Amino acid sequence: MGDGAGIGPEVTVGALLDEATAGRCRPIVIGDAGRLRKAARILGVDAEVIAVDSVDDAVFTPGRINVIDLGLLPADLPWGAVSPVAGDAAYHYIRVASELATSGAAQAICTAPLNKEALHAAGHVFPGHTELLAHLTGTDEVSMMLATPAMKVIHVTTHIGLIDAVAAIEPGIVERTVRRGDRTLRDSGIESPRIGVCGINPHAGENGLFGYGEEDEKIVPALEKLRADGIDAQGPLPADTAFFLATRGEYDLIVAMYHDQGHGPVKVLGIETGVNITVGLPVIRTSVDHGTAFDIAGTGKAGSESMVEAIRQAANLCA
Repeated sequence: MGDGAGIGPEVTVGALLDEATAGRCRPIVIGDAGRLRKAARILGVDAEVIAVDSVDDAVFTPGRINVIDLGLLPADLPWGAVSPVAGDAAYHYIRVASELATSGAAQAICTAPLNKEALHAAGHVFPGHTELLAHLTGTDEVSMMLATPAMKVIHVTTHIGLIDAVAAIEPGIVERTVRRGDRTLRDSGIESPRIGVCGINPHAGENGLFGYGEEDEKIVPALEKLRADGIDAQGPLPADTAFFLATRGEYDLIVAMYHDQGHGPVKVLGIETGVNITVGLPVIRTSVDHGTAFDIAGTGKAGSESMVEAIRQAANLCA
């Protein structure tokens, strides 16, 4: 359900009442039943929010939302404000979802947004869902992939500062990231993925004109190994044209070197339909590609399109 003070409860209710969602999967919310009922009232929809003790107790009928209710939120939790209580609850929602998925009781996890400040205030010091799920599942390294109808992007580094990101990029992590992306696309039915790999500097360094040879040092050796193994990884490409080429269909996947290099183009294309897929976990996990939107939380203005799309992609990955 994400952070209960944000738009997570609203987008969750909206997505689970969507007719297309009901036809794709059997969703169960890990969260707070009372908060979801409040969200339904705010949205002005007729939803039967029922607390269940386990996955096996869930009953799937039109208009019903099954919730494993952890009972961690106070009834008077304010909307749109950072709360350590909500941050702690959001952590435990993910913990329980991870346990259900790793045990096989659930086939995928789809997450509404959490608030990093609230998570940290509760004592859970993780940059976000991606790193938290890696910790909970004992996974050493994962990648963030953003998917829209027009383009898919996977990131070599994510939630670290730009200076630290450049320092962290090295041939090994570039190679592993591309391999994870290639495998994910093949698993989704693309037989020979075409992958474009961005450079770090403007114009991918332009033959040493910009930067200090980072592309040759950090990216080129990885691409040589990947191509030797039959992976179609092209680059380093100037990032200012790579994304355009992807939207034109020339690449199935773009590899971004750092957070904003990849997130910016994806969100310009349409944050409403963007989905975050964590690649490399032992479980399937997708997420909305937006934050907790405290400025509109509790107003009924939040759209559920990204959550519907995240659930759709999770269900497809399970097929």
